[in-house]
Formats: sequence, C-alpha cells, structure tokens
Amino acid sequence: MDDWIRRFHPAPDAPARLLCFPHAGGAAGAYHALSAAVAGPLEPLVVQYPGRHDRFAEPFAERIGDVVDAVLDALPADPAGRPLALFGHSMGALVAFETARVLQARGRAPVALFVSGRGGPSLPITMPWSGVPSDDDLLGELRRLAGTDDSLLADPMLLELALPTLRADYAMLSAYSYRPGPRLRCPVVALTGDADPRVPPAEVPVWQQETEGEFTTHVLAGGHFYLDDHLPTVARVLTSVPVRS
Repeated sequence: MDDWIRRFHPAPDAPARLLCFPHAGGAAGAYHALSAAVAGPLEPLVVQYPGRHDRFAEPFAERIGDVVDAVLDALPADPAGRPLALFGHSMGALVAFETARVLQARGRAPVALFVSGRGGPSLPITMPWSGVPSDDDLLGELRRLAGTDDSLLADPMLLELALPTLRADYAMLSAYSYRPGPRLRCPVVALTGDADPRVPPAEVPVWQQETEGEFTTHVLAGGHFYLDDHLPTVARVLTSVPVRS
C-alpha cells in the first residue's frame, strides 16, 4: 500500500473489503465517518487522489484511467483472498465503475458496485460553463451542490487551496469518454438524493445497462451530498455486500 490508499479503520477479520472513491474536489478524509460506520462487516479502504492534503505537492491526475491503474497497482494484497466491493460518490462513481471494468477484465471481478450521486456513465457529462471554469464558476457550483460550508467559501486562504483541486477534477471529468464494453457481472446498487440539482431521477436507472447482475436503487431525501444526513442508512446498504465472490 502506498500514497493512494488510506486504511482509517483496519478490519482484518471482516469478510469483505470495500474500496471507496471520493467526489470531485474531495479527499479521503471525506469518507472517515463512513469508514467507521462500515468497519467490521467490511474493511474500508479509501482512495486519496494526488494534489490534495498529504499529497498536495503531487500533480493532479488528468485521466480517470490513470487513476484506475494507479489505485489497482497500490491496492494491498489480501492473503485471505476476501471479495472486494467498490463504492464511489459523484465523480468517484465513474472511477469506481471503470475500476470494476478493469478488475473484471483481469479475472478479479468485484462482488458489488455501489454508485452514488451520478447518472449512468453512458450519459454525456455536461458542465454549467464552457471552456476552463473561472473561480466564480466553481464557487457557483459549490453553492449549488451545497457540499461546502458557506463560511469556508468566504475564506480566501481555503479557496486558494480548494479551487485548483476542484478545477483539475472537473477537467478530468470533462476528458472522460465512455466506451461501450462487456457488462459487469456483479450487482450494481445506485444511491441518490431526491433533490440533487445535478442528477435528475431519470438518469439513475441508466446504470442498469451496465450489469448482467441485479440492479437496485435507493432514493434518499436530500441534495447532492445527501450522504451526510443518511450515514446509518448508507452504511446498511453498503454492508449488504455479498461476502462470497
């Protein structure tokens, strides 16, 4: 394991592992509470993207495929051979999906894919701006998604750190191009907030096209960051992962 993976709550006796991918602009710490909530039934492993927190000095990733390759290279071997499930929120859902595809192609298919706050990957990614977003564009998006405290948005020093990270992640999203391929064999579980300004309800069932396995959805009250208000419910959904591959 190297800089890409964080193990906040080791659970070596858990019957399965859960690999978690943060949202655009997010860092591993965003999943600290979720990690604690699922540890025991699962061993949570959380991805830390470059260019933030303790990886601040490193260049940002430019392609989702590069993130997938680096994460899989860094994924610690598991002597017990436990099954692996994947979870991602928003941008992290796309990274988790592409990771699931690569794992399946390598004969190591995950036992479940949990996707949150993102419509199906075959849908075009649209941004509320053209070209490179300005600081005001990014601030408007943060306010729209309501995932950042207003007091933080008013702090110039914090914004100086946060906005380049967000801009880089949105550039990576803009560069993403869905490629048709073999459908996943594992179950896909989609979670969403019923008032998400970026994910219309009709976009969530599009995920069903990506799997031959069971597909289920969970619609919870809230916006794009509904997770914060429904941690026990989300943890129950995630710990329903099968423990046998």
